Amino acid sequence: MDIATRLEALRQVLPDVVIEEVPSVDQPAIAVPAEAIERVARQLREHPSLQFQVLAELTAADYWPREPRFEVVYHFVSMGAEALGSGAPPPQRLRVKVRIGGEAPMMPTIVRIYPNANWYEREVFDLFGVAFDGHPDLRRILMPEDWEGYPARKDYPVQIHKAVDIGQALQVTEEEFVRNIERQKRAAGVSAGFDVQ
Repeated sequence: MDIATRLEALRQVLPDVVIEEVPSVDQPAIAVPAEAIERVARQLREHPSLQFQVLAELTAADYWPREPRFEVVYHFVSMGAEALGSGAPPPQRLRVKVRIGGEAPMMPTIVRIYPNANWYEREVFDLFGVAFDGHPDLRRILMPEDWEGYPARKDYPVQIHKAVDIGQALQVTEEEFVRNIERQKRAAGVSAGFDVQ
């Protein structure tokens, strides 16, 4: 079963959902409305013709100042007959994008369908400020609890106090430089299995 057949099965079971195929160089990709992501994810996992059992990744992208500003991106994997037994659809990957606006971005959680979405959604919330309605424990996961703002947003106010000077020489003495070279030679010789003195 190819991806076109699978997408047709998805469209038949969700006729009210706009499923847009989007260009991609490495795997099939679709875009769906935010309000439909929970229904789409449930069908991807449970429909007998789809069987995308694994949520391999969930991340986001910020296209500021464009609107809709954010894309939340899901990567689903169908394991195929070798992992699931005969009768299962062939292995396949599918990227699903959800576009949401930049003003108080919020969308439904899919934790009830794919429990591993829990930490992925927390990461997207922590770094991009996208909230997931219905998430059981939506709080920061990488940044401290009292951190202000969302550091993966393109308009996050990064403050650099000292300009980087790439023309400045590395500040080591000649003896330190020689010791570093000798240490690297020994490490390379040990990893290659040579007897280095």
